[in-house]
Amino acid sequence: MAGEDELKLLGMWASPFVLRARLALSFKGLRYEYVEEEIFGNKSELLVKYNPVHKKVPVLIHNGKPICESLIIVQYIDEVYGSTRPSLLPTDPYDRSVARFWAAYIDDKVFGSFMTMIRGNTEEEKADGTKQLFAAADTLEGALKECSKGKHFFGGDSVGYVDIALGGFVAWVDARDRMSGLKHFDAERTPLLAAWLERFVALEETKAVMPDVEKLVELSKKRQAQADAAAAVVQGKVIEMAEAHLSSISSD
Repeated sequence: MAGEDELKLLGMWASPFVLRARLALSFKGLRYEYVEEEIFGNKSELLVKYNPVHKKVPVLIHNGKPICESLIIVQYIDEVYGSTRPSLLPTDPYDRSVARFWAAYIDDKVFGSFMTMIRGNTEEEKADGTKQLFAAADTLEGALKECSKGKHFFGGDSVGYVDIALGGFVAWVDARDRMSGLKHFDAERTPLLAAWLERFVALEETKAVMPDVEKLVELSKKRQAQADAAAAVVQGKVIEMAEAHLSSISSD
C-alpha cells in the first residue's frame, strides 16, 4: 500500500501485544504490510530505527511515522480511522475512561499474573500467579457485565477497545490451559467471560490474525527448556564455587 495510507506493522507472531495491533487493524478492515521481527536475537535496523527507546514490537508505521506500544497503537488506529466501521472506543468521555481503566487492569493483573505463573522462581510463586489469574478473571466477569450492558462484548454490540486489550492474551491463556489442564475462563466460574471468549474467537476478523495455539504450546515448552538449562548451568557454577571454597578451607 502506498500514498496517503501507507501502513506497516513490525511484529512477532507469538506476541500478545502485536496481536492487539493486528486485531485492531483487522476489525477496522485495514490493509497493511506485516514485517516479522526476530525479537530473541539481534534487533533489525528497521526496529531500532523506529523504536529506538525500547526496541520492542509492535511498531505501527503510518506514512513513515512510528507509533509504539500496543494500546497506544489501538487508540491511534481508532482515532485516525474513526469513520471506518464502529469505533473501538466509546464516544462518551466517561465510558472511554472506563474502557481505558479496564485495559490498564488487563495489562497489570492479567499479564502480570500470567508472567508470574510461567516465570516464577519457585513452584509457590507460579501457583500464586495461577491464583492471581483466576482472581483477575473473576473481576473481569464483573467488568464485562458492567461494560457490555447485557450485550455480547465489552464494547456492547460490537468488539471494542477492552475486547481487543483482552483478546491479545486469549491464545496464550488457551495454550497454558492445554499445558496445565486448568481452565482460566471457566463456564461455571465465569460464565459471561466464557461465552464472550467463544464469540470473540469465532469472529472472522479474529480468526484472520489469531496465532496457532499448538505452535504457542511448542514455543512455550522450548523457552521453558532453555530457561531450565540456563538455570541448571548457573546452579552448577554455584555448586562448583561452593565446593572450591570448602576445599580451600579444609586445606588450611
